[in-house]
Amino acid sequence: MAGRKGVPEVIWARAERTGRGPRPAYSRADIAAAAVRIADEGGIDAVSMRRVAAELGCGTMSLYNYVPRKEDLYELMVDAVSAEYDLTAPTGDWRADLIGMAHQMRALMHRHPWMPRLMSPVYGFSPHALDFLEHCLTCLDPLDAPPGTKVELFAMVTGAVTTYVSSELAAGERVRSLAWSEAEESAARAAYLGSRLATGAYPRLAAAFTQDAGSTDLDAVFERMLHRVVDGFA
Repeated sequence: MAGRKGVPEVIWARAERTGRGPRPAYSRADIAAAAVRIADEGGIDAVSMRRVAAELGCGTMSLYNYVPRKEDLYELMVDAVSAEYDLTAPTGDWRADLIGMAHQMRALMHRHPWMPRLMSPVYGFSPHALDFLEHCLTCLDPLDAPPGTKVELFAMVTGAVTTYVSSELAAGERVRSLAWSEAEESAARAAYLGSRLATGAYPRLAAAFTQDAGSTDLDAVFERMLHRVVDGFA
């Protein structure tokens, strides 16, 4: 591509500082913390090099000396929040341990609602993210399966959690934008759906909605989803 110089470089392959010259005014941890604060308050679209520089009190061009690209900034952010995982030694029950890590993942994404947007292999190999991945694979040591299958299981659980939380967050945004209360909106939609099912044109949907399929509590649904994914690899 025209305009590119040199070869691709991963920020973790660069020394944070050389042995020469004055000590840098900011560390990567400082920059990541500032970017995370901005994203937590305004979403990932609020994060820009200019905004992070202003948060730190430095010039935008100065920030590029620490973080050459916005993609590098995103990688610093993912690494920073990945440090929040509790990597307590596994119990030996691989199902319970992996499901426990999935619950941690869901909680982290709710603390940092911008995280689902950055859940990509592109940002998945930072130091803390690698620690998290290695820990999850350690949890799977008792599972009699090839290493590649274990990675596939981890990827499926991660994808399921990311999709689930993205849906939860989108529903929350929708509720906040409603002109009526959530209860009023739900009642109106339930009444309309009931009228359509009563026509007899949708017998399978009617059967599904009238049969007791278990709790619709989001936490319970999340738990059932995890068990179904994990049990498929048992």
